[in-house]
Formats: sequence, structure tokens, C-alpha cells
Amino acid sequence: MAKETEIVFVDGVRTPFGRAGEKGMFWNTRSDDLVVKAMIGLLERNPTIPRERFDEVAIAATTQTGDQGLTIGRSAALLAGLPTSVPGYAIDRMCAGAMTAVTNVAGGIAFGAYDLTIAGGVEHMGHHPMGSGVDPNPRFLSEKLVDPEALNMGNTAEKLHDRFPHLTKARSDAFALRSQQRATAAYEANNIQPDLIPVATKSEAGWGMATRDEGLRPETTLEGLSGLKTPFRPHGRITAGNASGLNDGATASIIASGDAAREFGLKPKMRMVSFAYAGVEPEIMGIGPIPSTEKALQKAGLSINDIGLFELNEAFAVQVLSLLDHFGIDDEDPRVNQWGGAIAMGHPLASSGVRLMIQLAAQFQQHPEVRYGLTAMCVGLGQGGSVIWENPNYKGAE
Repeated sequence: MAKETEIVFVDGVRTPFGRAGEKGMFWNTRSDDLVVKAMIGLLERNPTIPRERFDEVAIAATTQTGDQGLTIGRSAALLAGLPTSVPGYAIDRMCAGAMTAVTNVAGGIAFGAYDLTIAGGVEHMGHHPMGSGVDPNPRFLSEKLVDPEALNMGNTAEKLHDRFPHLTKARSDAFALRSQQRATAAYEANNIQPDLIPVATKSEAGWGMATRDEGLRPETTLEGLSGLKTPFRPHGRITAGNASGLNDGATASIIASGDAAREFGLKPKMRMVSFAYAGVEPEIMGIGPIPSTEKALQKAGLSINDIGLFELNEAFAVQVLSLLDHFGIDDEDPRVNQWGGAIAMGHPLASSGVRLMIQLAAQFQQHPEVRYGLTAMCVGLGQGGSVIWENPNYKGAE
């Protein structure tokens, strides 16, 4: 019987995340240039790997057109200076694009087809707003396959509040405030900056340098959050304060076999234990990570109590709260999003999965007492994705 192939997260980086739109810092920056910048930074951090040894480049983008089109994994590989012998491709699983890029190449490594890969994602929501250019099949509505509101993410979050009345707006606002406070503290402690790749920016004021996430709001207060408009319905509960913003940004990671990591003297930051995806009703897509996490735990032979650190994508505060409630985890549990999340830092759709992994990997280094961590996120049209990781720094490991 063949031995199980060890799959490791060697390293990961990202650009700062900008606000989408004409006033955002990346308005005059191409989408493909963002992911190329991240890839070049990643390669420079790992100079012992011969560039021709990469077997695949998998890059996700939700809106694959314009400067996010042209099979962006392949075009980014060429633009980043990888040899023409290194192939690449594009992926779309909406918000879980980069996560899917990682798990796709992991499957190739497990099968023995790959040794070293690059996986990541990019989304320029300023150039390509969510849903732009799409043409949903009329059968979705004519055959009542989904509720019309399922195609609007804000409405699906409102429906989570409807379904779980105990998940109140007050709880969502309190969670959002903690996200801002924790992200601010993480920046002050220099926890985020080591994995950020600075990006040159251009505006009417001239050239600049993006070195931190543009959407951070350290001045946030509960009073301010409580007074924000509810754009998705009158007297609703979803606001710009308790949801992730519209953002531009890119991520990139090196995923490898354990043997390849050892060959090139690389010290893995995480070991993949299991992953799973699951489908749910599109109208309440936010609960997607619940069944995907249950599946991932089952495949790993673990329980939720074995997870010592959680990196959960904060598409909406209520979405994270629904998962915490399901598993009996307190809203303020310090294991959850220790350094804040997408509500504070931003959520450039297809790139966010690897941001979760970057933050979990850095936290693993600080917490050798923790053996397992979880990265999980909801996905538009009713899906969830979850990956369980093991800490190679775990003090009890052999």
C-alpha cells in the first residue's frame, strides 16, 4: 500500500486589500498586476526553489473577464517570470476561489501529479463588480429553483437573521466591532505586515505605496454601528458596518509535498489534514461552512473541540455567528479570528481563502500549544468550504 502523501502550506503572501471604486487605492492598478505582484513577492521569499520545478499555477477569480481573464493562472505565471514550461489555469468558486485553488492542487499532489505548486486568487471589485456581465439562466426563477433574493448576498444574510432570530443585529454589531478592534491590535503588534507585499499605486495626487489594508476603521463604535443604514431592506439588520466591504486584492501561496519541501530546505508553516465542500439552500448561503466543517472534521477523525484556532471569513457577522452557535462556541471566543477578519480587512472575493490560511499559519507559529486549526468560508449560490490544518510547531508533535 502506497504511503500517504504529506501536503504542506509552505508560505503565503498577499497584497494589502483596497476599497473598490474610483476612490480606492487600486483603481488605477490592473487586476492581473495585483496577483503578479503577490506571486513575485512569494517567489522572492523562497529563493531556494528552482522556478522550473513548479508543476502548476492555480489562480482564482470570480469575474473572469478583462484584466481578470485570459486564463489568469497561466498569464500570471508568465508575467511573474516563471519559465514557459510552468502551466497554469483559472478557477471560479466565487468567495472560495483561492481556497479551491489550494485544495485542487493539494489533490494533484496527493495523486502524485505535482510536487510544487502556486495557488491563490485575485479580485478587483472596482473593475469587476460582483455579478457584472453575468446572465443567470431564467429557469432559476421560472422553475423556482431559487428565491430571487438568493442572487443578492446581502439579502441572503438578512434571511439568516430571519431564520435565527436569536442572532440579533446587536450581536452582529458587537462581533463587527471586535473584528475592527482585533485587526487594529494585530497591525499594532506587527502581526499582519510581515506577509503583506507592498504595491505601488497611482492617483491624481501622484504615486504612492499601499502597505496596509485600506478599509480598516479603528474609530468604529457600537453607537456608530447601530445607526448605519440597512440597504437590503427597511429596518433590516445588515449594514456596511457588520458586513465585509467591496475590495480589490490578491493572494498567493506555495503548496507542496512534504518530500519537495524537504528537498529544497523549506520549513512548512502548516500541514493539510482534510478539506470538504458542501451545498446548502442558496437563499441562506451563509450557513454553508457548517456542513462543510462537519464533513472535514469527519474525514479527519476529529471533533470541533480539537480545533484550537479558527479563521472564518467574515462575509457577514451573522454568517460567522450562525456557525459559532451551531458548534456551541461563544461569540467572543479568543480562538476565533484572533487578528480580526474580512469586516475590518476586506473580502476581495476569490482571494480571501488564502488570506485565512496566511493568518492561521502565522498564528500557529505563535501558538505551539495548538495542534489543529480551521479555515472556513461561505460561498455564493449556497456552498461552504472548510480546510483543517495541523501545526508543525505543535509542542506535542513527534
